[in-house]
Amino acid sequence: MKEYCNRSAKPFLKWAGGKRQLLPEIMKYIPADFGVYYEPFVGAGAVLFGLQPARAVIADTNEELINCYRVIRDRLPELLEDLDRHVNEEAYYYQMRELDRHAGYHSLTPVQRASRLIFLNKTCYNGLFRVNSQGQFNVPFGRYKAPKFKDEAVLRAVHEYLNRAEVQLLVADFAVAVETVQAGDFVYFDPPYDPVSPTASFTGYDLGGFNREEQKRLKEVYDQLTEKGVKCLLSNSATPFILELYRNYEIIIVTANRAINSAPAKRGKVREVLVKNW
Repeated sequence: MKEYCNRSAKPFLKWAGGKRQLLPEIMKYIPADFGVYYEPFVGAGAVLFGLQPARAVIADTNEELINCYRVIRDRLPELLEDLDRHVNEEAYYYQMRELDRHAGYHSLTPVQRASRLIFLNKTCYNGLFRVNSQGQFNVPFGRYKAPKFKDEAVLRAVHEYLNRAEVQLLVADFAVAVETVQAGDFVYFDPPYDPVSPTASFTGYDLGGFNREEQKRLKEVYDQLTEKGVKCLLSNSATPFILELYRNYEIIIVTANRAINSAPAKRGKVREVLVKNW
């Protein structure tokens, strides 16, 4: 499992719900042995890069995100060259942000789209990826003095891992992403969290929402995989709804820092759950 381990391979984006600071706690509950690793809500990939399995199926419904992974894997020299052209200036930032509001956006190459995503993520306010109801990036300029939007060491390490390991990258719904799972495989689910308050919901990283009906559909998939003999671990917020939904499984309470919030006063410690089925 650790054959491909490279500590320089780590998240190249900041992502809502990212698991970098919770990774040591999550790693305690990774099974010692498994076949293929599945992560249907990969996001920034903190767990993927922490684990670096030899075989993996990675998915997300965010097409721009998966495109970014594919470009880093397949076209890294072109990506590094394109990242060099960006400048940390407000007018330029909004020029880049506006690109997805025009029909010509789809004529951009995969490399140009990946470069734009990384640049915007590193220079926008609070390092947040968020789109509006039309799928347009809508986060304001961050005004950082020296954002590192070309982290070549990290990008090269991610490129190396994605090429040395057998990693399949999918734009897919979580249920589709796990259709090929076999008994003995391991699935880590990190869905958009059940909101801890009526105003706490964040699903703006993708056009689709993730409401409680989706949480229930995910629980059905979790049950099906459990019956199939698949080891599953799931992260979510420790709301009464989630605690009740997964009451028949082992639930581990962990404490995490809320790193992304528009109001600094609302960042801080929150209770989360890890749901384990073996």
